[in-house]
Amino acid sequence: MHFFIRYLIKEYSRLGGISGVCERVATSYKNYGFEGIWNSGLLLLRNTLGRRSYAAWIRKYDSLGGEERAEYIARAEALSNPPLISVLMPVYEPKMEWLREAVESVRGQIYQNWELCIADDASLDPQVREYLKGLVSEDPRIKVCFRSSNGHISAATNSALELASGDFIALLDQDDLLREHSLICVAEAVERNPDAGIIYSDEDKIEDGRRSDPYFKPDWDPYLMRCHNMICHLGVYRTALVRELGGLREGFEGAQDWDLALRCVDELQEQQVIHIPRVLYHWRIHRQSTAMADSGAKPYTLDAARRAIDEHLDSRAIKGRAELIPEFSMFRVRYELPDSKPLVSIVIATRDRRDLLQGCIESITGKIDYPNYEIVIVDNGSREPETLKYLERLNESGHARLIRDGGEFNFSRLNNLGVREARGEYVLLLNNDIEVESPHWLSEMLSLAIQSGVGCVGARLWYPNGKLQHGGVILGLGGIAAHSHRGMPRGHYGYLNRASLTHTMSAVTGACLLVRKSLYQEVGGFDEKQLSIGYNDVDFCLKVRAKGYRNLICAEADLIHHESASRGEDLAGEKLERFQREGAVLRERWADLLDRDPAYNPNLTDADEDFALAFPPRWRNIRDQ
Repeated sequence: MHFFIRYLIKEYSRLGGISGVCERVATSYKNYGFEGIWNSGLLLLRNTLGRRSYAAWIRKYDSLGGEERAEYIARAEALSNPPLISVLMPVYEPKMEWLREAVESVRGQIYQNWELCIADDASLDPQVREYLKGLVSEDPRIKVCFRSSNGHISAATNSALELASGDFIALLDQDDLLREHSLICVAEAVERNPDAGIIYSDEDKIEDGRRSDPYFKPDWDPYLMRCHNMICHLGVYRTALVRELGGLREGFEGAQDWDLALRCVDELQEQQVIHIPRVLYHWRIHRQSTAMADSGAKPYTLDAARRAIDEHLDSRAIKGRAELIPEFSMFRVRYELPDSKPLVSIVIATRDRRDLLQGCIESITGKIDYPNYEIVIVDNGSREPETLKYLERLNESGHARLIRDGGEFNFSRLNNLGVREARGEYVLLLNNDIEVESPHWLSEMLSLAIQSGVGCVGARLWYPNGKLQHGGVILGLGGIAAHSHRGMPRGHYGYLNRASLTHTMSAVTGACLLVRKSLYQEVGGFDEKQLSIGYNDVDFCLKVRAKGYRNLICAEADLIHHESASRGEDLAGEKLERFQREGAVLRERWADLLDRDPAYNPNLTDADEDFALAFPPRWRNIRDQ
């Protein structure tokens, strides 16, 4: 066994990363009857290979060779209206080696239409002044000012901003590094998006020349932005906008970039915030750096971040407050419900299986803190006497309203029927194999659904064994769609804590989906004709998204899901054929989104649900990103 694993590690890159290795392991172990070894050793194997995976990925896909560099040079020369980009760098008592490397990362840019604006914040080391003065004489694109007193990072950055004459500013810390193609990627993004107000990229960390911990981000997501600074580095802003807002605010040191980004997005349309899915910035890891995993290195940043989020919410008249998540030093926003609580209709389609339905109903009525709801049960031809008796008792007692449908099973039709009969302003589609886990689940989901611009809201669903079943739907996984972080154990937080943060997903499962009834009807509900069983929920969410609404996963709503317990799996015969047919319908309708989910990242795998690296990444032409 150990020899085999060592062989696989050695052959890691050739096999195509973790997904390829695990496929080879699974096949070989199962062929030889070692399924137990495979199941118990998989996590260890993934962790062992994962420590090497980013280095292999960099070598294969993210190292500029001569051909790539020449292409970037040609593209820079082909720009019709190249913007001047002012790189702002506040400096205070830097390590000279790192400062030089930071400056040279700007001077070495493939894109030449830049200026470097440096503000020294009253450094005491005479080497700093001497070095900076020398830069000005060496390169006319470098501007330097020397502050008479130390004002900290916000004031120093504003001093650098006063030097800037570019259309856009890019923020660079004194010890970090730009990639040599960073500014050409930004310039191309500006040319493709002339109204852009903010441009941001993916990023990673660097220590002693070794890169690690990449953050491959989704496209713009205001809800994730309220949890942590997803823009961060490389952050590029339209200069006029930053000046109009008064630059960086003093008193928010440690979270000054986050505060700036939140204030800027308040002035922009969502389409003006542009994401470049490429690593264009290296944070340097050292003891005092916020790039270190332990944010306690600068504890004052947490208070500044909380204040920035709260002021952002106030500016948008959003009733809610930021709360620290101490386990990983990010934030959740507790959105408030209105005093007048809207009626929520919980629609449950069912057939027989009284045990499942009763467990579902009793968990709702026994564990809910939201007062204004009704339960609508759509019975699809139940025949078992105990189920029929139970349904009648529910109907007669007033605990639920019973609607009967005797047709063949059609999940879309059953939900559409239940929504038509629902009296609530909001409808919650809920499978009969769901068990409620905590009393605040519906209040938390509704607090999101009532927000302006929100469409569908989903919950985190857990298997009875304590592993995650659903954390939102990622488009394109497995060719069509699959569930984010499926199989993640309790106590884990997901890819950069994403599974534990409320954020945008392109779709959520219909097993637990909350939406305004009028919006459900506006987009035509579930497709009864072509998507009677599978992918109807994904299709519905994408129709809602196409109307301009944002779908969310609520990380504060946890339920247990006995997946497919009531109707079995779609794995063979006619069920498999129908499942594949419905997948083809979805792909035909939404091919562009399935190929590039904006809530995911093309550098992450489409072969598994664990946010591993993509071997290869899915961008086909970096000019188009």
